[in-house]
Amino acid sequence: MDRNEIKKLEAYLQRKFELENLKVKARPRKNDSAEVFIDEEFIGVIYRDDEDGELSWSFQMAILEMDLED
Repeated sequence: MDRNEIKKLEAYLQRKFELENLKVKARPRKNDSAEVFIDEEFIGVIYRDDEDGELSWSFQMAILEMDLED
C-alpha cells in the first residue's frame, strides 16, 4: 500500500468509528497490508485484496479474553 492509499483508509476509518486518534501505518517490508492503532495501541491489520480486477480491503482485529476483563 502506498502513502496515499493508507491516508484514504485512515480517513475512512476515523469517520466510520468517529475516532480521530485512529492511525493507519505502513508495515515494514509488507506492501499488501497496514497496521491500525488507536493512540499507540495496536488493534489490527488491514489487508489489500486486488484479485479479479476488484480492489477491496479487509480489517482483521483479534480480541483476547483478557481484553474483555475490567
